[in-house]
Amino acid sequence: MEYYSWILAFHVMSFMSWMAMLFYLPRLYVYHSEQAHKADFVSVVEVQEYKLYKYIGLPAMWATILSGIWMIVLNPALFQSGWWMHIKIVFTVLMIAYSFSLENFRLALKENPRYRSGKFFRFYNEVPTLLMIVIVIMVVIKPI
Repeated sequence: MEYYSWILAFHVMSFMSWMAMLFYLPRLYVYHSEQAHKADFVSVVEVQEYKLYKYIGLPAMWATILSGIWMIVLNPALFQSGWWMHIKIVFTVLMIAYSFSLENFRLALKENPRYRSGKFFRFYNEVPTLLMIVIVIMVVIKPI
């Protein structure tokens, strides 16, 4: 347990990196769909989307998941301190699904830059904020 705090610190840093991707990638999709008529612009944005997802977001997501599992293995009492951990995990699974959906949108936009509107992606960009609010409240406040 002496290194548990180091794992927790890594978990928080991974989560922050993952959230950065979840917040910014849909914004790139807004630009991609609204500037679809500018081929040079779209080609630059497609590179940014790819690198943000593959080099930052995906590794950060897996680091968050694996460090979270590691902490639960080291401290199984987390499941005995109320329902907050169960709720956190449910919302984390939803965030994982959201993360994978972003890759599907990336691929769809590559095929058809007008796949969805900028307005859709502006709305979709709010989903990780709502998930993050619940996750952070469950971890910090532990209301249940």
